[in-house]
Amino acid sequence: MGRAHEVRAASMAKTAAMKSSKYAKWGKEVFAAAKAGVPDPEMNLGLKRTIERAKKDQCPADVIKRAIAKAAGLQSGATKEKVYEGYGPGNVAMIVECLTDNDNRTFTEVRTAFNKTGGTIGTSVSYLFNRKAQFEFTGMSEDEAMEALMNGDADFEEITTNEDGSVSIEATPDQFEAIKAALLEAKPELEFDTCSVDLVPSTYVDLDEDHLGKFERLLGLLKEFDDVNEIHHNANLPEEEEDEE
Repeated sequence: MGRAHEVRAASMAKTAAMKSSKYAKWGKEVFAAAKAGVPDPEMNLGLKRTIERAKKDQCPADVIKRAIAKAAGLQSGATKEKVYEGYGPGNVAMIVECLTDNDNRTFTEVRTAFNKTGGTIGTSVSYLFNRKAQFEFTGMSEDEAMEALMNGDADFEEITTNEDGSVSIEATPDQFEAIKAALLEAKPELEFDTCSVDLVPSTYVDLDEDHLGKFERLLGLLKEFDDVNEIHHNANLPEEEEDEE
């Protein structure tokens, strides 16, 4: 079919991957908002705002519905949270958070992915991570953000202006909703590049080419499993790959 067809196909595949990553990001945000309160946007203002922003970013309705359904299932007891810890290729510390209705299936899938790529699970690595509320956005300066947080009586640990002009905020998890509400109260149209509670590594690991390839394969295998909700690790990845996670 020729080189032109290959280029178009590659471009379409890259576009599809970017959309998939974006939708996954929104799915996680909707899930977190639904889990933080009740899984009903009419009774959960944070969830309602998150859904509005997701729709504005053209996130499909079924992605939003699945995320809310997951949160509702977790609250009703139909779905359980399972967390697996271990080391991936190159001695990368990893924590894999899952939502499952079948412990054996989920454990087998996660263990198989680790085994295929030279990793191991069953070793505690949580001491290498701290749970933090994290925000990153443009459209509001650091001074404006600080004023909004003060007006909203929201506490934070660190606020910085990045080289690209975006602002980052880090805080304890209990301040997540207060910070989010304060920022949106000051600027309702504010859109977040990052708005989540994540496990942040205290140290990072550099990977050589061989281990990087194996680690990328492990991430790919884990992301294929429907039960896997979040993957945390302390690998130093190329900037482009970090953006795709």
